[in-house]
Amino acid sequence: MTSTHLNLIQTIPASGARAAQPFTVGGLELLAIPQLAYDIPGTPAHMNGGDSETETLLLRRDGDRFEPWGSLPDPGGEDAEFFTIGDRSFLAVASIRNGAGPYEYAINSMLHEWDGIRFVPFQAFDGFAAKQWKHFTVGGRHFLALAQGVALPHLAEQNRPSVIHEWDGTRFTHFQDIPSRWGYNWHAFTVGGHVMLAHADHVDPSVLYRWDGSRFVPHQTLADAAGRAFATFDDPGGNGTYLVVARIDDGSQVLRWDPAADRFVEHQKLTGAGARELALLRTDRALYLIRVNFIHGTPADPTSALMSQLYRWDGDRLDVVEEFPTTGGTDIAVLPGATGPLIVQTNALTADLRFAAESRVYRFAD
Repeated sequence: MTSTHLNLIQTIPASGARAAQPFTVGGLELLAIPQLAYDIPGTPAHMNGGDSETETLLLRRDGDRFEPWGSLPDPGGEDAEFFTIGDRSFLAVASIRNGAGPYEYAINSMLHEWDGIRFVPFQAFDGFAAKQWKHFTVGGRHFLALAQGVALPHLAEQNRPSVIHEWDGTRFTHFQDIPSRWGYNWHAFTVGGHVMLAHADHVDPSVLYRWDGSRFVPHQTLADAAGRAFATFDDPGGNGTYLVVARIDDGSQVLRWDPAADRFVEHQKLTGAGARELALLRTDRALYLIRVNFIHGTPADPTSALMSQLYRWDGDRLDVVEEFPTTGGTDIAVLPGATGPLIVQTNALTADLRFAAESRVYRFAD
């Protein structure tokens, strides 16, 4: 496989980088990278170890490069979500834990607001092992959903379901719990006249929910376990809508919307384990899907140095056209660039399971 769609142009030093969130605010093009942990000198390497008294990195884009700009004091960072409500701009950061072992998972995740110069704390959300925020709207109503939870025996009594909050005009308030034990991700979209919300869970089924006019109700099960992320796309030729379901085991698949059945049906399996996150990239020539892989094996004995995949849609299926190296890959962001799209890809681990891993910026060539 000799294709060179992804051309490395920059590496970004980070520690346990878990997400890449690009956004524009106050005339600045910024990139937020939440960090899970710092390495503790003299301690054995472990992907769930480290010191989680971390910061969210904020980098400023300068042409096709990203330079340090600031930071936010978010411990154990797992995800960052930027959104606007009217003329107000917000950045939500999900914090999974704090401490340096033992860890506290019942901690606040912070919503920051832009004050015209910087981000300042706006609202703290009580959470438990928070993984991902997702902002979406339904009929002009603003929702902010938090995927959370971790199903470990010694934490079972503290565990909580994932939760959806709604904007009441001044702040976000509780709207609806989503049953889960190890929530990971959300994806909101519209298909067949329905507003849908997919929720990924590691130990419980990943479920597609449908908006019924007042709340989200289960529509269908998407995966029995090991859920991580989703992506949806319409076939450029007009041949339907597809939902990609990423699983960390060897069960990722592409589903096709069946209007007659009013549900998604199996279409294609994407072979290989480790999937953590997905991103779509559309050019004048083709539709691509990027899949970033996290680890193979178990947290006790993981392999983090993997190959991740770039797929191209051929009108009926996704075919691998390139592979690229990742070490504990966690996220991908696609940004416009003057000479082609930019891809920011975060890595949470090194090959020897340390946190001080470089994330990468690629220029995409079609």
